[in-house]
Amino acid sequence: MKRMIEEIHSFTWKKALAPEWDKPYMQELKAFLEDEATQGKQILPPKDLWFEALNVTSLDKVKVLILGQDPYPTVGHAHGLCFSVLDGVKPLPKSLKNIYKELHDDMGIDNAHTGNLESWARQGVLLLNAVLTVEAGNANAHKDKGWEEFSNRVIELVSAECENVVFVLWGAFAQKKALLIDVSKHLVIQDPHPSPLSAYRGFWGSKPFSRANVYLVEHGKEPIEWSIENKKGDSLFDI
Repeated sequence: MKRMIEEIHSFTWKKALAPEWDKPYMQELKAFLEDEATQGKQILPPKDLWFEALNVTSLDKVKVLILGQDPYPTVGHAHGLCFSVLDGVKPLPKSLKNIYKELHDDMGIDNAHTGNLESWARQGVLLLNAVLTVEAGNANAHKDKGWEEFSNRVIELVSAECENVVFVLWGAFAQKKALLIDVSKHLVIQDPHPSPLSAYRGFWGSKPFSRANVYLVEHGKEPIEWSIENKKGDSLFDI
C-alpha cells in the first residue's frame, strides 16, 4: 500500500500533519487497512478519496468544520466528505435529507437535487469524518482502529492555526470533541444529530446554517453560500 501521506495533496495539511505518520497509532492503522485489503474486503471510499476533505479544504481556508462519524457503507455513496454523496445518488441518505430540511426551514434553500456537498467544501467548509474509512456494507467496521486519533489532531490543528471557525458538532459523539477546541476564539454549535432517531429532539429549528453565517460576517469573513446550483429543477419535496 502506498504511503498514506502521499494521498494528501494539500500542502498546508501535509506540512501540519507530517509528525503523525510515524506515530504508533498510524502504523497500526496502516497495518489494519493493509490486512483488510489482503483479505479482499472492500474499503470505502476508494483510497484516493480517503483524505478528500483535507484536499478540497486546505487548513488555511477553513471557515466551518462539520464533523461526521464515518463514511456511508454503501458502494457508490461515500467520497470522502462527511454527509455528502456522489452525484446521481438517489434517494438521499436520511441524515442528509434531514440536514436539507433544516436548511430549507432555516434559510429557504432547496438543495435536494444533489447530495454532493463539494461546493460547500470549496468555500471553506471542512466536511470531516472522525473515521475516514469503512468496510463496504459494515458500518463502524473501522471504529477504534486509529482514525479517531488522526481526526482529533485535525480538529486540534484547525482550533490552533485558524481564527473564528464555526465548529458544527451534531450528536453526542461529535460533541465529545468540543474539548479539543479553543472556545475563546471559535464558535461551537452543539445540537442533536440529524439522523431520523434524534432529529426531532432539537435538530429541527436549530438554524446552524444562518448562525454560522452570522458569526462569519461578524468576524469579517465571507458567509457560506449554502445553496448548490440546481441544473435539473428537482424539488426538495420530490425526493
